[in-house]
Amino acid sequence: MSQEKIQLIGITWDHSRGFTSAVATAQRFHELHPNVEITWEKRSLQAFADEPINKLAERYDLLIIDHPWAGFAARTKVIIPLNEYLPKEFLEDQAANSVGKSHESYCFDGYQSALAIDAATPVAASRPDLLEKLGKKAPETWEDVMDLAKAGLVAIPGIPQDTLMSFYMICCTLGEDVALTKDYFVSETIGLKALEILKELGKYIDPACYDMNPIKVYEAMTLTDKYAYSPFAYGYTNYSRQGYAKHFLKFHDVVSLEGNKLITTLGGTGLAISANSNHREIALAYAQYVASPETQKGVFFDNGGQPGHRGAWLDERTNAVTSNYFTDTLPTLDRAFLRPRYHGHMYFQDHAGAPIREYMMKGGDTKKVLDGLNQLYIESLKKTM
Repeated sequence: MSQEKIQLIGITWDHSRGFTSAVATAQRFHELHPNVEITWEKRSLQAFADEPINKLAERYDLLIIDHPWAGFAARTKVIIPLNEYLPKEFLEDQAANSVGKSHESYCFDGYQSALAIDAATPVAASRPDLLEKLGKKAPETWEDVMDLAKAGLVAIPGIPQDTLMSFYMICCTLGEDVALTKDYFVSETIGLKALEILKELGKYIDPACYDMNPIKVYEAMTLTDKYAYSPFAYGYTNYSRQGYAKHFLKFHDVVSLEGNKLITTLGGTGLAISANSNHREIALAYAQYVASPETQKGVFFDNGGQPGHRGAWLDERTNAVTSNYFTDTLPTLDRAFLRPRYHGHMYFQDHAGAPIREYMMKGGDTKKVLDGLNQLYIESLKKTM
């Protein structure tokens, strides 16, 4: 590796899971390669989901991205195809040790746009102390969740993005993946039923939740005694570590709906390299370092990261630190639905959550809501930019 002074700039998202883990790996990589300085900047979780990666790739060498951008990346080539640059053996290990479909999620039409350094899907979380105090158990079925919700004890992330992911979840659990045909997003039978199920739950959800993302749900659960249970929000292992928050959260596999475990919507983050970077070789070396099992179980995890390598999820130490967060929620990850990643899907994702959220909050014409979603889907298929 060259000894000239090299500086890389990366963009990640604003939480200990996304930021301090990245900063720690950058510092350790610098200690191993003193001529390389890597600076990480951060943006909000909503900007992480929304901001086009082509704009970010103009300004940053390293990008932490969301996998629905994979189709866009493959078409525009604003980030490099890692399968053309990284060793075959390394990528085979990443694939073999994927948590659920995390590694696959960044590969679209053979274009590997990122490494799955972080794995997540909506999982269940509880305040064991509150449940014990109330004489209640963690739910096992959707009916159990409804009972807790009617008691005012349930929190869900209700912003548009998360509401849409919940809609995907219910459709998949009822037996139909979304976006399987170019004619409609989901069939009328399944779509109407999924919306009705969410609306019924929505009747008993605190209105404050409709302005919450998963982080805000977990902060509310740990800072107050208002909520004892969250049935599905993207998991954050940070809150299962003693000393991170005021109160400890225990994470669980999700409940069953009509006899089937919920199939939640895969999330997580990937480390990508801009096609505009002038230091591709160094960036590739750093990406391999971060995604390696040793770093994932060590520096990355120890500084708030939520690993994407399966070895870290099965590791005794990481599980001991997190009250078995990883082994308890791994089945949820392995079941998780890989959401659509076609080029125009971000248009759909940006617009489809708001009407579902409104419907959960206020009710309305179920057929009209579903027709609107299908129309948005048809429009998204025509998007080229």
